[in-house]
Amino acid sequence: MRGYPIFLDLHARRVIVLGTGEAADRRAELFTSLGAHVERIASFAEARIAGAALAVASGAPEADLAAFSAAAQAAGVPVNVVDRPELCSFITPAIVDRDPITIAISSGGAAPVLARLLRGRIETLIAPAWGRLATLADAFKAETRRRLPDIPRRRRFLESIFSGRTADLVAVGEEAAARAEYQAALEAAAAGSARASEGIVHLVGAGPGAADLVCLRGLRLLGEADVIVHDRLGTEAVLDLARRDAERINVGKSQGDHTMPQREINALLVRLAREGRRVVRLKGGDPFIFGRGGEEVEALEEAGIPYEVVPGITAALACAASAGIPLTHRAAAHAVTFVTAHRRRPDLGIDYAGLLRPGVTLAIYMGLATLPRLRDELAQAGFDTDMQAVLIESGGTIQTRVLRGPLEELASGANAWATGGPVLILLGGTADYGKTTING
Repeated sequence: MRGYPIFLDLHARRVIVLGTGEAADRRAELFTSLGAHVERIASFAEARIAGAALAVASGAPEADLAAFSAAAQAAGVPVNVVDRPELCSFITPAIVDRDPITIAISSGGAAPVLARLLRGRIETLIAPAWGRLATLADAFKAETRRRLPDIPRRRRFLESIFSGRTADLVAVGEEAAARAEYQAALEAAAAGSARASEGIVHLVGAGPGAADLVCLRGLRLLGEADVIVHDRLGTEAVLDLARRDAERINVGKSQGDHTMPQREINALLVRLAREGRRVVRLKGGDPFIFGRGGEEVEALEEAGIPYEVVPGITAALACAASAGIPLTHRAAAHAVTFVTAHRRRPDLGIDYAGLLRPGVTLAIYMGLATLPRLRDELAQAGFDTDMQAVLIESGGTIQTRVLRGPLEELASGANAWATGGPVLILLGGTADYGKTTING
């Protein structure tokens, strides 16, 4: 190591910040947030270095920077001059803050930009909940030491807390339940008995299927899951990011082919959680937009299973972005409506007159197979079936394909055009925005 890392308590201690500008302002704000008494000075002549806990400088004349550094080092005060390592007695790290957990990354001054990039990667792996978990453990610290005086035994107990149900409950914001779980686990450990653990279910939206469009929380949960219950479409590339040894269960559905009925999926999620497993229910798009996430949540609540819902980028957003079509536009659409054309009833159950109004973009999910019926029902409702329509297949992925044209033409040729990916249909509003030629 080029330097010895330490964490300095600055609470109620004096810190001098010399200079002006963004770098000096950021450091002053940081030291203030740590409880320090920050003394801002514009020139070295104003410096009262003796007795300070720390001295930092940026945005001052060269002569002041050099004199400030020399005076601080002579007084035994740690000093940092931003981006001037030859004038520093210490360097500032890139920081990941998960209060009370702090992670500091340093390259010893060799590559500070690389240190910041590494911080960004670590940020994606360390959930904010880890800080709350540390706070919970701190609240039980004295009781845990008293009831488990044997250090190896206490260490094993804490490892189970930090990787088990208590941590899961903290992660989903169930602080009271987490405290109760910690207390019960501690009593069982002190009595020398083992508690049967219960798992948790995370409903994670995989988005359109592009791995780099999954949110950071979803990515982290995929790395922690014991078992992943996933859909058929929109999850393939995302699954490659998951923990390699996690069990994978495909419960995907397609038109007329349901690998597992919904009630059996609900029962599966409950059973896996009761076995004490961390479950990720990976769903294409967003769990709560035509993804039956609501039905799964109802089953989990009825069974008393803790759960968390992690949103995903839904198809309408991904498809519109891929096609360069805004779903709303001040000159064309003031509203957007999501509907599904995947229904068991003879008609599609869409209120065309109420939904397909001027200034409204209609985004229709799962409508490829029923597109001819959609055209016929629009005609029966009095709409011109030569209206502009857009079909977007596999939106948000590198396989995105777009077909534009009059609805009458698309209804006749769409099945021959499609290649098997999920298709979204746009009508009205901004459907004729931008290009009007067919591509794909």
